[in-house]
Amino acid sequence: MNFTVRGQQIEVTDALREYVEKKLSRLERYFDAPPTSDGSVTLSTTRGLHTVEVTIPLPGLVLRAEDESEDMYASIDAVTDKLERQIRKHKTKLNRKFRQDRGLKTLFVEEPVTNGSASSDELDHDDLEVVRTKRFLLKPMDVEEAILQMNMVGHNFFVFSNIDNEEVNVVYKRNDGKYGLIEQE
Repeated sequence: MNFTVRGQQIEVTDALREYVEKKLSRLERYFDAPPTSDGSVTLSTTRGLHTVEVTIPLPGLVLRAEDESEDMYASIDAVTDKLERQIRKHKTKLNRKFRQDRGLKTLFVEEPVTNGSASSDELDHDDLEVVRTKRFLLKPMDVEEAILQMNMVGHNFFVFSNIDNEEVNVVYKRNDGKYGLIEQE
C-alpha cells in the first residue's frame, strides 16, 4: 500500500514519513492482496495540537480516520488503531451479511497475521448492535433552519427535508466548528 504523506504548517521529516509508513503498513495484514489504491496522509499542527488525517480509498469503501493530540507520534498511533477497528468492523459486517454464502471471497483475510503476539483488543460484536430506533416526521425547512434546530437539540447532526430540493438532507457540525451538508446524488 502506498501513501502520500504531506504536511500542513509542518515539515515532514524522513523519520516522520518512515514512522507513518511503518505504522500504516500494519494494515496490510488485513487484506488478501495489498490494495492498489494510494492512501493519503495529512499531518498538520495548529496551536500546539498535532493532527493526523488518513484516507484510504478501497473498492466500495473509504477508510478514513483522524486524530489530534499534543504529540504527532501519538496521533499517528491512534489513527492506525482507529483504522484497524474500522477494518475489523467492516469485516464483521461483511461476514454477517454473507455468512450463508461460504464461496464468497471478501476483500479481507479471515484471520490477520499478528506477528506472533495475540491482539489485546478482540473484535466486539456488540459495537454493531442497534440499541435505539427513532421515527419522526421530517419537517420541510431550509438549511439555516436545520442548523438552528440541530443546535437547539444539542446534537452534532440533524436530518431534515430540504425545502429547496424536496429531498432528505443531513446537516452536521464539523470538528473545526463549521457546518456540513450531506445531499443525495
